[in-house]
Amino acid sequence: THIIGVIVPSVQAHFFASIIHCIEDGLKDSGYRVIIYQSNESVENEINGVKTLLEAQVDGIMASMSLETENVDHFAEIIKQNKPLILFDRVHEDLKVPTITLDDFKAGYMATQHLIDQGYEKIAFITTIHQIKIFNDRLKGYKAALKDNGLPLIDEHLIFGGLSIKDGRFGAGKLMRSKNKPDAIIAGDDFTALGVIKKLKEIDETPPEVGVIGFANEAFSAYITPNLSTIDQHAPQIGKECAKMFLKMVKKENPFQEMEHIVLDPSIIERQSTTKES
Repeated sequence: THIIGVIVPSVQAHFFASIIHCIEDGLKDSGYRVIIYQSNESVENEINGVKTLLEAQVDGIMASMSLETENVDHFAEIIKQNKPLILFDRVHEDLKVPTITLDDFKAGYMATQHLIDQGYEKIAFITTIHQIKIFNDRLKGYKAALKDNGLPLIDEHLIFGGLSIKDGRFGAGKLMRSKNKPDAIIAGDDFTALGVIKKLKEIDETPPEVGVIGFANEAFSAYITPNLSTIDQHAPQIGKECAKMFLKMVKKENPFQEMEHIVLDPSIIERQSTTKES
């Protein structure tokens, strides 16, 4: 059919929109068109998405999983039909398929180390309650950086909830009311970080007085006040690698013959929200 299905948690996020754009760009010369399906972080929507795309006779599917996804049987159906399946950003270890990911342990470590280098010592982390590999790896990186720098891991500095502006506001409020107030906050993504900044400004703790860093380098992060330090996850490169990988897989009788796992290096974008004036 020369149609590819792409399933993402949300097209509102610039991160995923950028990946989709680069997938489309990378496939257009080969005559492929893309159908986009949004899960909106719901596993039920994701299951329906896989079903709908397979019924549409797509030639393959690329997907980044919803926060709710634990069971991956719906993705196994794609493999059963011998159609290329590529997972990007959010992947699952039970699915033996090609993947394109970021080194998320390094990303968590890098965010934490950056704050420590800026002089922050009581660093909190707001992340998702869901057991998703990328967020677990970032948390492990955070814990490793604290340990390597001789800083204690304080349980009340870990907030597990959702990832949204609302969750950032709630998490920051809870942290700043605690007896052991942090002097910096790592947010699970840039939307959560935006909520953190909004809450901190309300209580006159405007960053970088309390440092804030996010993940994904969303388009808005450079334009809010103060602008947001963030970990760049290199969305365009993820999209390009997805397109290249698919074009290799689709030519093979068994698309899963060679299992390629591409891991990209994160990089840090330092902005006002973590930069203390010397």
